[in-house]
Amino acid sequence: MRDIIGPDASQRGRPMIATKTVKDYIRTIVDFPHEGIMFRDVTTLFADPRGFRMAIDQMLHPYAGQRIDKVVGLEARGFIIGGAIAHQLGTGFVPIRKKGKLPGTTISQEYTLEYGEAIVEIHDDAITPGETVLVIDDLLATGGTAEAGIKLLERLGATIVGCAFIIDLPELGGREKLTQMGMEVHALCEFEGL
Repeated sequence: MRDIIGPDASQRGRPMIATKTVKDYIRTIVDFPHEGIMFRDVTTLFADPRGFRMAIDQMLHPYAGQRIDKVVGLEARGFIIGGAIAHQLGTGFVPIRKKGKLPGTTISQEYTLEYGEAIVEIHDDAITPGETVLVIDDLLATGGTAEAGIKLLERLGATIVGCAFIIDLPELGGREKLTQMGMEVHALCEFEGL
């Protein structure tokens, strides 16, 4: 959605246009899922066709021209974004899911997230050794989920070209954690606080 702004816009014969950014489509829900958490809700971004397309296009941009064999989406909003990115790239899509959700033989990895502990899994035949993969999720907080996913992918012999997120919460240190693991990290926007 575009709005005409500026008191002198019409004086030049054409209006000034305010363009929304990806961040403008994201709403914040206070005290969800726990008190003190500022939940950054991307469902409002996904619901808007312009916002969703903008996010997918911007997430793809840093990887233009690179060989990517598979896009890997982290549970659960990473599935939505990752599926769209895989479609645009013409590649396969691989989910990394919470424990007990995949039907085939899996490998698993425990991790700590910002408000608890969990286990994620991947099918043990989802990646062929040497395949290049792009890791996708909506939010980078402490980096626990992404770190667990990266460890699973490395165990399967994947070459990870990067990790892309819609939102980075820099105060929680996830980007630094992934960078120390040798990962290239891209995020479309940042929010302060938890």
